[in-house]
Amino acid sequence: MVMMDNFAIPLDTAAAVEHLMRFLSVEGVTGKEADIAASVIEALKAVGVSGENIRFDDANERIPLPTETGNLIVDLPGTRPGPRLLFSTHLDTVPLCAGAKPLRDGNRIVSDGTTALGGDARTGVALLVVVAETLIKHSLPHPPITLLFTVREESGLHGARELDPAVLGGPVMCVNVDGQLASDLIIGAVGQENWEAEIVGRASHAGVAPETGISATLVGALALAAAYAAGWFGKIEKSDDRGTSNIGIFGGKDGMAAGDATNVVTDYAFLKGEARSPEPAFAKMIAEGYEAAFEKAKQAVKDRNGETARVTFIHHTAYPPFKLNENSPAVVRAAKAMKLLGLEPNYLFSNGGLDANWLDKHGVPTVTIGAGQAEIHTVNEYVDLREYEKGCRLGVLLATMPE
Repeated sequence: MVMMDNFAIPLDTAAAVEHLMRFLSVEGVTGKEADIAASVIEALKAVGVSGENIRFDDANERIPLPTETGNLIVDLPGTRPGPRLLFSTHLDTVPLCAGAKPLRDGNRIVSDGTTALGGDARTGVALLVVVAETLIKHSLPHPPITLLFTVREESGLHGARELDPAVLGGPVMCVNVDGQLASDLIIGAVGQENWEAEIVGRASHAGVAPETGISATLVGALALAAAYAAGWFGKIEKSDDRGTSNIGIFGGKDGMAAGDATNVVTDYAFLKGEARSPEPAFAKMIAEGYEAAFEKAKQAVKDRNGETARVTFIHHTAYPPFKLNENSPAVVRAAKAMKLLGLEPNYLFSNGGLDANWLDKHGVPTVTIGAGQAEIHTVNEYVDLREYEKGCRLGVLLATMPE
């Protein structure tokens, strides 16, 4: 048995960094993951994974947005008995990463400053390939392992949501790679409720006959003000419940502005926002608070005949919350591996959604670890290579340590 400590794990650090640099340079914004998937497949085959064990699912056929490929799924047959393990990460990046040019800067990888880098989650993509390479190259004993590379995580966790868990082979737990520090152990995350409001008012000449119009813009503005006054905007604490909300889009049709001239009473507006909470019922309550605010605003804005705008408000669950007990097998295993590497586990509950939300919902208890991504979704994004190396070592240990 190979001892798995910081010094005995046979990690080829230079090869690990080479994989990461390569994947960072391949464009693959959310919904357009075909090229990065092809690059990952090429790398996996090069390190010895059989093409027969590499496949795509059909999740993209169920995702309500154009998506080039399904989730990429890779099987690593076990070399010793044990329950199947799942390792996951996401292939896509945010649009700000398009055209990224990764540059080595000491212990960091940075972009050229004109784009984000894509360490979220190309660090995870590289880590999973490094795990496969290390297991095969050094014939390390391990149970059956499935590697899952999801699509459209950044635009709504769609790949994980539409995943059929039956294609995974029955894993008992999952390690998701999508964080900053290798010692960060994310064991839960909030759920999110999305809401939309469509306001149809009536146009009129704003100078000649404003009283005959119904301003959709005003209805929307008053609704947001009412939601704010009622305590439903931003950070929300009511009794023992807590959550957050935001208005993200206030516009018109097809992404255009709400209105197109100052002398016309605006006849249409579209607003879109979100509500988050550890409790799904409270996330829905926040959305319903916005719904009541829009109804109040609707009644406040009338033309000279007392008519109001038509307001259509809908809300739906984007992803469910989850939280694992610190004594659950997945958490205990991850914490044990961290301690073996000299890391003190930092148990976290995330205020952002993760693929782990849906993987847990699919029946696979999932912890999320980090591998160096930092200042994500900004042009200042970088990868800390020391944390990336720690993450890679942690991944190999989690794949090989006995139950």
